[in-house]
Amino acid sequence: MVVDRSRGIARLHADRQDLCGARMPATSPVSRRLRHAWPAILLSLLLPLLPLLPGVCGPALAQPARVDVNVIGLFSDSAVLVINGGNPRTLKAGQATPEGVRLVSANSQQAVVEVNGRLETLSIGQSIAAQRSTAGRQQAVLTSDGRGHFWANAEINGSAAKVLVDTGATFISMSNATARRLGINFAQGQRGLTSTANGTVPVYRVTLASVRIGEITLSNVDASVHEGDNLPVILLGMSFLNRVEMQRDGERMTLIRRF
Repeated sequence: MVVDRSRGIARLHADRQDLCGARMPATSPVSRRLRHAWPAILLSLLLPLLPLLPGVCGPALAQPARVDVNVIGLFSDSAVLVINGGNPRTLKAGQATPEGVRLVSANSQQAVVEVNGRLETLSIGQSIAAQRSTAGRQQAVLTSDGRGHFWANAEINGSAAKVLVDTGATFISMSNATARRLGINFAQGQRGLTSTANGTVPVYRVTLASVRIGEITLSNVDASVHEGDNLPVILLGMSFLNRVEMQRDGERMTLIRRF
């Protein structure tokens, strides 16, 4: 007896296709239902994805950009803000920045800012953070005194010093006597003049090799040294504070290193 092997192999292949669903008899009720239903099934799968495809149903939905806003100065109808760690900017009530931050109102106690359509009320030293984790980032926690001032124990060029947080000071500022105690050779700095309550006094612009507060250590920090005894304390100014985030919660202020 002669066996037609080719016909048997073809039949086995067809049966496997039937079992896998790749082929069904044209008269199968299941086949007819699938043939009519597959466009609706395909459409139901694709419809949820269409809004995400640019050019199909308009541009993809954009998420609001995260923005850091830090209040470092308050006045009547204006405020000084640091946005995303940049340079301080003075905004008047009603003004907005390219980042979408608008100053709604301000007085000497607080500022109302609008960020991404939300209103936030901030006191000096408070911030709207960009929801970044602080894990592993250098920090320092300060507590205010009875008058609302924030003092910190610092190391300047390796020497111990006590500093007063002052967002109104451009640089870390100290007297020439303090500079000598800290071993700072200010006479070789850039000389200039500044106006004080006691009149115009000479100042020297210097660069501090290192400033440490808590866990935070910054290098190459600008400072100014004032001649005379008109500056009895060391002011921790914006040359340091611009490089940290300031988060205030009542009598507690946390400094977190930015970069």
